[in-house]
Amino acid sequence: HVQLVESGGGSVQAGGSLRLSCAASGATASSYCLGWVRQAPGKEREGVAAFDRDGSTSYVDSVKGRFTISQDKAKNALHLQMNSLEVEDTGMYFCAAGNPSLYHGSWKVPAEYDDWGQGTQVTVS
Repeated sequence: HVQLVESGGGSVQAGGSLRLSCAASGATASSYCLGWVRQAPGKEREGVAAFDRDGSTSYVDSVKGRFTISQDKAKNALHLQMNSLEVEDTGMYFCAAGNPSLYHGSWKVPAEYDDWGQGTQVTVS
């Protein structure tokens, strides 16, 4: 298992940017498929972006062109650059690790991830 700790959340006005980070320990993050999962107020968790072991990435349609997921292998970390933020992006953002499939789209399913961080809050107003 891998331990995950998120940081970088905060409050920002619509149109602004935030960069989330996820520090991994206990295992090599690049051995997993890594995802950012969001839980908006009153809604279920949903995958918003994923980074697979071969470097491939996927994004949910609502964030395409605005969010960029990346991995820093040297620091065993995962990042999510969020630009042009919208009110609808508000929520708790979790870093997660597991073995879902980007090809089959199961990366969007929270239950496909085994390890989770505590989350970092993003509020867009």
